[in-house]
Amino acid sequence: MSSHISLLTATDARSHVHLIIGSNPLAAARCGQSISAGASPILIAPETAELYYALQKRVDDGEVKWIRDVFRDEHLTTLGREEIDHVVDAVFVTSGPREPLSAHISTLCKRNRIPVNVIDAPQLCSFSLLSTHVDGPLQIGITTNGRGCKLASRIRREVAASLPPNLGSACLRLGDVRRKIQEEDHLLHMALADGDDVDDSIDQSASFNKLVTEADVDAVKNRRMRWLSQICEYWPLKRLAAITDEDVANILKSYDDLASSNPIGKSSSAGGGNSNSNNNTGNRGRIILAGSGPGHPDLLTRATHKAIQSADLVLADKLVPAGVLDLIPRRTPVHIARKFPGNADAAQAELEEMAIAGAREGKTVLRLKQGDPYIYGRGGEEVERFRSQGLVGGGGDNKAGAAGVPVVVLPGVTSALSAPLFAGIPPTQRDVADQVLICTGTGKKGKAPAPPEYVASRTVVFLMALHRIAGLVGELTEHLETEKNVADTDGNGNGNANGSPRRALWPRSTPCAVIERASCPDQRVIRTTLDRVVEAIEQEGSRPPGLLVVGRACEFLNKPEKGRAWSVDDGFRGLDFGLEGLDLGAV
Repeated sequence: MSSHISLLTATDARSHVHLIIGSNPLAAARCGQSISAGASPILIAPETAELYYALQKRVDDGEVKWIRDVFRDEHLTTLGREEIDHVVDAVFVTSGPREPLSAHISTLCKRNRIPVNVIDAPQLCSFSLLSTHVDGPLQIGITTNGRGCKLASRIRREVAASLPPNLGSACLRLGDVRRKIQEEDHLLHMALADGDDVDDSIDQSASFNKLVTEADVDAVKNRRMRWLSQICEYWPLKRLAAITDEDVANILKSYDDLASSNPIGKSSSAGGGNSNSNNNTGNRGRIILAGSGPGHPDLLTRATHKAIQSADLVLADKLVPAGVLDLIPRRTPVHIARKFPGNADAAQAELEEMAIAGAREGKTVLRLKQGDPYIYGRGGEEVERFRSQGLVGGGGDNKAGAAGVPVVVLPGVTSALSAPLFAGIPPTQRDVADQVLICTGTGKKGKAPAPPEYVASRTVVFLMALHRIAGLVGELTEHLETEKNVADTDGNGNGNANGSPRRALWPRSTPCAVIERASCPDQRVIRTTLDRVVEAIEQEGSRPPGLLVVGRACEFLNKPEKGRAWSVDDGFRGLDFGLEGLDLGAV
């Protein structure tokens, strides 16, 4: 059975005039909602009507204006604001769909483009009200599109109950951060435009004492805004809800001091570390480099889980999922990498410096990475860096010399192989795919790596590719400029210079799948082909982190529907075993 989808919006109703028609309890509720949104409700009911007691009280208190009359058509165009020619902003009919007046008012409102809501009559409404959870500036609305207000209310309660407390306060704080960034950027631009003619009465940050160029301003603005967006996207909701003024100050800081000892997300407990640890500098610390797997906390190895529980300091990559970060004891300080485009190297250096400093203080430092540390996780680079600092002795990666600090590397389940599984894609399949190639879609400094050639029996998994999906598809399906000059000595169009043929191109009809947030509750899989994947991502939007799987294996267990350019599968239920209903003793 098909159903329509509404365009959900949030309306700033301050100063609006709302017409409420009726005298029952629902009319009282509509007046209350109107007042809460900053609007002015006007009640239309006859002089002889017996008002519901809560409605009568609002009238008596002057909160609601009562027009003691039956509804007249001219009320719609005479009771509104002067600036919009006295047309009312919205109409709420509370008398129900069986009243002939309800249909009349609905028709009249729709003809005059006035939003109208009629109780229990979706066909008469041009808009509906959502069941709403309110926490400060945070509002979460649920609608079933006329299928049942009680059900919407139940779902809203369930969603609200799953949220951490004080999330609304976090929205306020993060909103203040955004506003302060915008204000400071505006002042910087004014300073550049006016030269020395700057009003000294305006509070200015220390950055005004430096020579600043327009390029510097844009760089700082983009860096801080991107970092703010990364915090909103990747911090666990529990940590966002607990954000402090100290955290806000750190977000606003410039990124000059990479060895900062005041990390964002740090615990406020005395000593800032595990109460079971001894941070005496005479004790030898250690660094644990561990993979957190693709997303679901149940996919952690036992070794990594033990490391999370025993660490004195956790330095986590930004893509480590919330479910894993929630396992970190509250007493343990956590620093989440400030990685965003253009700042990855600086953020990496910051974490490495913090790891080295912590280990030298005698702490157990956990470098928590998504997936597996050695599969595009820069784990090898970090071990090499720690070696250069004398932290690892000559007895192997996991052993320390007399003056060294041990560095232990723990594996993780890589999303390159687990994400296809959770999407129902077997990367190897007899008679379909006999090889798997794991590639990166983005090379060092953001450069495009050499694209792999087409092999019919190959499955290719591209990590870090979705942000440049159009370029990647072009590279797979078209020859590069450097390849176009290869001589075609065989006359077959593939070229053959020095005995080496041109790279075989991938057919644009090759099946592919975009897998985002694999094994997380909001996992999404977009199934399509190379010629439509760019359009699919543009239309469906992006939900990072994600990867791209290319090859015939993508449709072995998921045959495409005729006439559909792509399909979307939402949600993850792969670890719902339902063991409570099984007889585990049965053979």
